Amino acid sequence: MAEKPPTTARSESGKAPIAAIATAAGRGGIGIIRVSGVSLIDFAAALSGKRPAARFATLSDFRAADGSTIDSGLLLYFPAPHSFTGEDVLEVHAHGGPVVMQMLLMRCLELGARLAEPGEFTRLAYLNGKLDLNGKLDLAQAEAVIDLIDAATCSAARSAVRSLQGEFSKEVNHLLGQLIELRTLVEATLDFPDEEVDFLEAADAFGRLERLQQHLTQVFDRAQQGRLLQGGLHVVLAGQPNVGKSSLLNCLAGDELAIVTPLPGTTRDLVRSTLQVEGIPLHVIDTAGLRETEDQIEKIGIERSWREIERADVVVLLVDARTGVGEAERAIVAKLPTHLARLTVYNKIDLTSRAAACHQEADAVAIALSAKTGEGVELLRQELRAVASGIVARRRLASCRRCLHRPRTPSASAHRNSPPY
Repeated sequence: MAEKPPTTARSESGKAPIAAIATAAGRGGIGIIRVSGVSLIDFAAALSGKRPAARFATLSDFRAADGSTIDSGLLLYFPAPHSFTGEDVLEVHAHGGPVVMQMLLMRCLELGARLAEPGEFTRLAYLNGKLDLNGKLDLAQAEAVIDLIDAATCSAARSAVRSLQGEFSKEVNHLLGQLIELRTLVEATLDFPDEEVDFLEAADAFGRLERLQQHLTQVFDRAQQGRLLQGGLHVVLAGQPNVGKSSLLNCLAGDELAIVTPLPGTTRDLVRSTLQVEGIPLHVIDTAGLRETEDQIEKIGIERSWREIERADVVVLLVDARTGVGEAERAIVAKLPTHLARLTVYNKIDLTSRAAACHQEADAVAIALSAKTGEGVELLRQELRAVASGIVARRRLASCRRCLHRPRTPSASAHRNSPPY
């Protein structure tokens, strides 16, 4: 006879506890099921036949409703409020086969739990300013959880950890404290207009406001830098047809990603590869050659190339080293967005007497190289490193890359810059 779900395993709102598989899908040596709710000690007893001690790993047999053993493993019990969610939390550590995990999860559902929604454990843990669920994490820290999981580089992971530890939140709270102090001074001036002491002048209120504005601007700039750490830089290879863009992409990637032929117009669609430079992902995109053409398919490829250039962080303009910069290249440069970082690459030096080199031109750094032989390509890597490092300079502060935060910083700046009444 199937046993009844524990009547005490209910949340404060009367809802059932939540349960989910906490480890990644697939086979593994260990799999974990997490349960969060109120008064889960009875839930644990129904699952394992034991009442586990708090914060100890208890060796247990996990039993089905008929008393048979599903699996054996460790049961960990974290009573409220000393848990990730702030509620009672159970962690069931068993063998990580998909079938075993599903059987244990179904058993938890039989005992009265419901399947957790995506992100629901983290949602229980954070405070968003209006709804205090359990006060374990604030919004920036909650978002840092997924940033840490999705981190593609060591730098992105370290940035997410700093946010998870509350560095960004501490800085925001510091700014908030300064604003509250300034508001207090303004209110004191309005409440006591006849006092001989000018509260604002005595406290250097305008100087403090100016410094606060500078600090706010720095926070916004670092938010943009944090976005680059997490999402990477988009580097577009652009230029006339047959200047070696596809060869350069293949050389950088170390693989034959793009088709290379002597015929101009071979690349008609975008080809992408992701590299890591100084811990920053570089998404390198090979584009169709930029020229006037009557070929409708090639035209579509060229239009896509320009759209990709508009979204880029860096444009690498390739030029045939045998002919140098001409009217066609100058026309391309004239159409480039002014905010873009740009490098000029003189390719095919293997067909000239020119040596690999890097030098500063009037409007961009230039590198002479051969994508075919690899000569000078390391110089390009070094310049890409320098560009990436410049864009994400001062990245040590925790990232606040989320769109929920970023729009508020320019809004705050606009309020600060608005004229007084």
